[in-house]
Amino acid sequence: MSGRAAGPANEFRKFLKEEIEQSIPDRFEQQVWKYPDRIAVKTQDNPVTYSSINKLSNRFAHAILEERGEGEEPVALLLEKSASMVAAILAVLKAGKFYLALDRIYPAARNLHMLEDSGARLIVTDKKNYQQSMEWAAQVRSVINIDDLSADFSIENVSLKLSPDTLACIFYTSGSTGSPKGVVDNHLNVLHNIMRYTNTLNICSEDRLTLVQSFCFSGSVSSLFGALLNGAAVCLFNLHEEGIDNLADWMVREDVTIYHSVPVIFQYLMAQTRKFPGLRLIRLEGDQVSKKHVELYKEKINNDCILVNGLGATETGLSRQYFINTETVIPENVVPIGYAVEDMEVLLLDDNDEEVETGKVGEIAVKSRYIAKGYWRKPELTEAAFKEDPQNRAMRIYRTGDMGRFLPDRCLEYRGRRDFQVKIRGQWVEIEAIEDALKHLAGIGDAVVWARDDHIGDKHLVAYLVPDSVPHPSISNLRQAVGEQFPEHMVPSRYMFIDELPITHDGKLDRLALPVPDQLRHELDAKYAAPHTQTEKTLAEIWREVLNIEQIGIHDDFLELGGDSIMAWQIVSRIRNAFKVEIPLRDIFEQPTIAGQATCIDNILKKSGKKQPPV
Repeated sequence: MSGRAAGPANEFRKFLKEEIEQSIPDRFEQQVWKYPDRIAVKTQDNPVTYSSINKLSNRFAHAILEERGEGEEPVALLLEKSASMVAAILAVLKAGKFYLALDRIYPAARNLHMLEDSGARLIVTDKKNYQQSMEWAAQVRSVINIDDLSADFSIENVSLKLSPDTLACIFYTSGSTGSPKGVVDNHLNVLHNIMRYTNTLNICSEDRLTLVQSFCFSGSVSSLFGALLNGAAVCLFNLHEEGIDNLADWMVREDVTIYHSVPVIFQYLMAQTRKFPGLRLIRLEGDQVSKKHVELYKEKINNDCILVNGLGATETGLSRQYFINTETVIPENVVPIGYAVEDMEVLLLDDNDEEVETGKVGEIAVKSRYIAKGYWRKPELTEAAFKEDPQNRAMRIYRTGDMGRFLPDRCLEYRGRRDFQVKIRGQWVEIEAIEDALKHLAGIGDAVVWARDDHIGDKHLVAYLVPDSVPHPSISNLRQAVGEQFPEHMVPSRYMFIDELPITHDGKLDRLALPVPDQLRHELDAKYAAPHTQTEKTLAEIWREVLNIEQIGIHDDFLELGGDSIMAWQIVSRIRNAFKVEIPLRDIFEQPTIAGQATCIDNILKKSGKKQPPV
């Protein structure tokens, strides 16, 4: 059965083309009028109705207008993942401005870069993030604390008349020099993107959509507004605080109907022994879907649920979709990214901007009048990336850097990146930026970074280093230096010292010849110390299984061993099974050694009167 034939069959109200000719607040307020008492936003704490979230966003919008006046400008948001964050996004849009989401999980340097590059003069925050916001605001920006707003601000709708061409949002993606660049888009294009999702996924007012990713990711737009512009509910889940082990139970409890994440999160979700009776759609985007993911879906999900593999980018929104049901046959390991969606034409181009023949590999380019307006304050980059269609000046063409080929029925297959950019956990990583940072560190003569699959099939970055001093730098110092410049997904998890980089016969770097990392212990600052208590030995075994390293000392740092958030979730889960105790995810990072964690666990066991488990 083809991916075109396996789409959803539920009844829904079609999102009409003429309905994109308005602002996002206009469309949202129409849903408020239709469904005032229906749940709009659901958090772990409480449900918030359309009427309530609208009133809250109106208060915030009036406060923003009082602070900044009318006029198009970016407004930065630093809030918890909450209904207040949703209200703040709506408020910025109602005030005729465009939003920039910040996140404390990013390094401070990245958040500060986004603030400076965007030119935002206002940060909207809450009590928990107020102090951080004040530090980042310095003397050139104002700050609104929504938890300290006067009750005098009106809850009535803001009466601004907004053009569909008004800018709506700015999302930062990695740049070729390692400096993130802001992609800006307007209300019209966001509405058209939501129209594409609504009409292909049959989103209706009865649906409950997950929002698992950060609001900093452009993928949050389709989940957030796919719900709020259709009278549906958006269900917020904070992976960093709640942990992936609780995701399945939460989905069942919230009766989720549409799930959306990158493939690796879906893979861990499927490892949990739960059924999802209300689930009708699974959307996987942001990274390559493999045949293994399809097999997991067929094994774990009920027969009525559809798996959707899509192609999208921050610059284009949704451009292709492939629908899979339990009868769909995937003959190869490559899972197609599918067929065209409305008004989004995909071309496969060669180096001369000529279309390649069917069956040949070319660079994926998206042609439409509904792609992003460009890169904020970077006209040269915008002009280079967004080309005017010579046959139709209303159309523009964006070359994605992804490679693909058309099957005979025009179904599109993904065939990797044009350059050496890779995706880690659904986020693009331009490895040249990391390599450049490593090469500038003392003691490093040359460096190459490459993505490799680990023992469970998840991609991790490996840094291959040619030292120019003896002794060479420690892994601890290298990881700390890189971590100060880049977010977690851009920090290599393994570091290997080699005598020289492999090259091909024509003198080019041969990345395929780079050695596969072994399971030996990293070269760390901490000297190896063997576990000696029962708790330490049990923890050491858990760490060895999760990190896939044969020998781990009790003073070895979790992050320096290549640990990340997903591995931390696994460790928390295995600790729960082994010791019958519950520890917060943050403890893995606050006590990042076996010795530290063992002490915490022993204290919990002692207070509860439980015995230590046998080794």
